Amino acid sequence: MGYCYLVLGAGMQGTAAAFDLAVRGEADEITLADRDIGIAQASAARVNRLAGRQVARAATLDVADEQALMQAMAGYTVALSAVPYHFNLGITRAAIAAGTSLCDLGGNTDIVLQQLAMDEEARRAGVTILPDCGFMPGMGNVLIAHGIRLLDRCERVDSWDGGLPVHPRGPFRYKLVFSIEGLINEYAGDCVVLRGGRRTRVPCLTELEEIEFPPPVGKAEAFITGGGISTLPWTFEGRVQHMQNKTVRYPGHCQMFAAYRELGLFSEEPIEFQGQHIVPRQLLFAMLRPLIDFPDDPEDLVVMRVRCSGERAGRRAAVTFELMEFYDPVTGFTAMERATGFPAALAMTLIARGKIAPGARPAEVAVPTEDFLAGLAERGIRVQERWEMD
Repeated sequence: MGYCYLVLGAGMQGTAAAFDLAVRGEADEITLADRDIGIAQASAARVNRLAGRQVARAATLDVADEQALMQAMAGYTVALSAVPYHFNLGITRAAIAAGTSLCDLGGNTDIVLQQLAMDEEARRAGVTILPDCGFMPGMGNVLIAHGIRLLDRCERVDSWDGGLPVHPRGPFRYKLVFSIEGLINEYAGDCVVLRGGRRTRVPCLTELEEIEFPPPVGKAEAFITGGGISTLPWTFEGRVQHMQNKTVRYPGHCQMFAAYRELGLFSEEPIEFQGQHIVPRQLLFAMLRPLIDFPDDPEDLVVMRVRCSGERAGRRAAVTFELMEFYDPVTGFTAMERATGFPAALAMTLIARGKIAPGARPAEVAVPTEDFLAGLAERGIRVQERWEMD
């Protein structure tokens, strides 16, 4: 007997996760729920076509309605939140009340910490709450924790990741590969890192550096953004001296968005302009989207590099994990959809199979590394491991 899955949000990442569940998650049934039934129906039809069987169905659901959400979640083995991060706290409460385990794609560390505070309630309900199950945070968190455990003593963790167009165009040389709300959220505010073994806040869009990846990326830039390593500084505070994550973009990107921030365009406080009340961030979304969304060119790539350094067997040592993934022309899934939706579906499958115990815990603590790495390989996501020893 297989499992019943619920995917909340039938957009890019939700559809990729549903497809993965259909072909690798032993799914008997997958419900794709969205407030727009047309989007849900198109997503379900795509999953069924690609999977070669009628396993996905569409449903209408407003995740802002917690009571309706709780009723809709009841009876499913595991659910995935693939909606904007600000809904995740309410979805977590509904999941616990419904007795349904939950994964999400994260995006805001403050919300994740509130979800993890529900650990006792989740244990009593016998459900698993696993935030941050996408690319970064998500896959990257598991790899960082794995690298730390491979060393006898880890002193420093540096990680870099990003989604990029294969054919960059326009002034930003960037292609929208997930929600624009999530993109600007990464650039706003600050980020928690480890410095001197203690949690420290660093402003986003700072500490710019040059970095190089294999072709077709070549020379790129990397800078601090919010939420990338999420709960890792809390998990490893006092055990690792230095830990940070930077977002990778083509050169020039950081400076332009830093200017928008200085102009106040990241603000969510309404301003009055010619008799109208305008939210600057919403205005930025409307102006920016046409310049970075290229549906005529779906080719993208994702890069990730994680380096953990310290000591092993009495010698200086460092282990690096690296991957580069591309758009899949066979399924039509972008690299970011594959690198985000597939790991989320993998986490859901591990929960369904009883590999992750009940409770609310971060991915770097809860996810079994060997099962996770084997699952990534099964999905064609190739993580290269490289050692340096002095």
